[in-house]
Amino acid sequence: MSSSVFQRKDVPVVNVGKKGLDEGVIEEINNILESRGIVKVKLLKNFRETYGLSPEEVAVIISQRLGAEILGVRGFVIAFRKRRAA
Repeated sequence: MSSSVFQRKDVPVVNVGKKGLDEGVIEEINNILESRGIVKVKLLKNFRETYGLSPEEVAVIISQRLGAEILGVRGFVIAFRKRRAA
């Protein structure tokens, strides 16, 4: 990718807060992946304090639940892409 997905302003962002990775958040991430093919997930401070998971752990959880490809983790932001059919 020539321009980093983390610098792009046109990529939708889903904020994950104190409710954590509940079904509503997972569904929202999945809907954006289905419609746009790419999404950024931002882990808010209250999520980090409540659940104590690293961004890398969260990336794996979401990737496994949705079958999404992890594009990268930068700070507390994770970028995903809809997995391409083989």
